[in-house]
Amino acid sequence: MVSQTIDVLKNELPLEQELVVLPEDVVTGLVLVDIINGFCTVGAGNLAPREPNRQISGMISESVRLARLFCDKKLPVMAFLDSHHPDKPEDPYPPHCIQGTDESNLVPALQWIQNETNVTIRRKDCYDGYLGSMEADGSNVFADWVKNNHIEAILVVGVCTDICVLDFVCSTLSVRNRGFLAPLKDVIVYSRACATFDVPLHIATNTKGALPHPQELMHHIGLYMAKERGAKIANEVLFGALK
Repeated sequence: MVSQTIDVLKNELPLEQELVVLPEDVVTGLVLVDIINGFCTVGAGNLAPREPNRQISGMISESVRLARLFCDKKLPVMAFLDSHHPDKPEDPYPPHCIQGTDESNLVPALQWIQNETNVTIRRKDCYDGYLGSMEADGSNVFADWVKNNHIEAILVVGVCTDICVLDFVCSTLSVRNRGFLAPLKDVIVYSRACATFDVPLHIATNTKGALPHPQELMHHIGLYMAKERGAKIANEVLFGALK
């Protein structure tokens, strides 16, 4: 019944995805959103998966593959890591990814990027990586990263498709549209390297404060909303020129 409902909704909200080719003569930056233990490693925290999850595992594998490609090419990479102060809750979610805990650290498969010279790590204390890049003096770490590296396109991957990924994409597109992120032109979301969490209806019904969150449907909606705001949605990403 659930899968039938999802199929109906997908038919009502069709999502056209595309092969995106990243030209070698254009600087493309890779943005890794919250690929950390607290959201991806089984049993690592309140918002971590309770059991192995195929969508999350696939997201990690694709993100690692892309990170290695970008690092081999010495292209700019930015990794956002959710990292909250214990006295500043992020309602409606329970405490998660507290500063100084392993929850807020990269998953084991990506920890190697911390030693790469082309990688910028940004610990953020909110859903939105763009807002989480604001400094006390009004500067923005992400905006400076784009400008200093002359980035014309960004490829966005990570979790959660419909929350932190979507919020970051929406803010970035809004700022770009106002002319404050030159030379950035394209924001690309790679669907196979994004994931969200799963809370079935029967679990939410018996959990105080929980809302149903069917994984496949919310992943689709997150991608749909990102495209509606102006992002390209890719189901395949290649470097080079189309033949």
